[in-house]
Amino acid sequence: MYNIKKIETHGRSLRVRVDPEPEREGRPALWPSVGEYPIYDPFLYTTMTTDDERNERFRAALSQLAPDRNILDIGTGQDLLWAREGVQAGAQHALAIEVIEDAFHKAAANLSAFYPQDQITLLLGESTNLQFAPRADVCVAEIIGSLAGAEGAAAVLTDARNRHLKPGGLVVPHRAVTLAAAVRLSDLLPEQPVAFAEASLPYLRSIFDWHGMPFDVRLRVENPSAGALLSEGAPVEVLDFNGDLRTEQRRTTRLAITRPGHMDGVLTWLNLWCLPDEEPLDALHMKTNWATIYLPLFESPVPVAAGDVLELTFAATLSDDGIHPDYQLSAALHTADGREHHGALASPHHGGSFRAYSIYQRLFPTS
Repeated sequence: MYNIKKIETHGRSLRVRVDPEPEREGRPALWPSVGEYPIYDPFLYTTMTTDDERNERFRAALSQLAPDRNILDIGTGQDLLWAREGVQAGAQHALAIEVIEDAFHKAAANLSAFYPQDQITLLLGESTNLQFAPRADVCVAEIIGSLAGAEGAAAVLTDARNRHLKPGGLVVPHRAVTLAAAVRLSDLLPEQPVAFAEASLPYLRSIFDWHGMPFDVRLRVENPSAGALLSEGAPVEVLDFNGDLRTEQRRTTRLAITRPGHMDGVLTWLNLWCLPDEEPLDALHMKTNWATIYLPLFESPVPVAAGDVLELTFAATLSDDGIHPDYQLSAALHTADGREHHGALASPHHGGSFRAYSIYQRLFPTS
């Protein structure tokens, strides 16, 4: 069972399908993907600053790379976390940049309580539009999305490497990869409705308010059922921040179905390396603020069996803001009986269609 709630956005009333059960530890929950939008609040910042899997890796990288160097922290947030951690690790100076004005003012208030203050400089704005000197030795930027590039990391860090880092300067994190596997959405949320968590509604409204109208937001699945995957995961998006970093990319991979079931889309998740030789953070198998993202491909679930193959093409192109990627997926499911099932998804960062796919028609019913 599910409830229907209403949210108001720009004078428009939207009906939203809502899970009546409260969220609790370990229970799957459906949210909009929030990280790629400027809607951060204390709750979202707290989920990041208390993420031990993430923090241990960033701290280890800074302890190795920051001593006696100048560091640049892009997206420092209200807590100036990596600027402070870099200074505590021995950096000579940290330049911290924050684009969200409310977070910047909170960071400025926090900075006044930090000693020694002259070791951190805080700037408001987009790093891609700012100019400053001298260049940094190390850039630390926690602007990685649950889809690795969703928050604009490729474009922002390409610019940082070109304009803000010294020759030979290094970026933390070192690498981010998005993996994908075949799934059915309802299997990710067993014994509960396919519906948004009630706690997510303010964020859904904030995204629509920011954009000015509703659109088909990406679907974030927290604590997905571990047994729901119908294939192994394979890389579909690769960001090498200290190597061949591309702002746009296109990859085709073949996902072999490993067990019988039904599929209607793919589940994606993040692998992240802060240092080249470490064990990666795995957002599917570790407790972290990064969650999995479900992307629909077929209007209704398609039966699959072991040995069937999903040929998936995953492309990222820059949106009209020149920073955040739009994602395009196309798929051909080859089944053992010789049939082919074709599906596709356009998932722009903002804009695009609303209720264009059956899953969004269910989540936002008109009656």
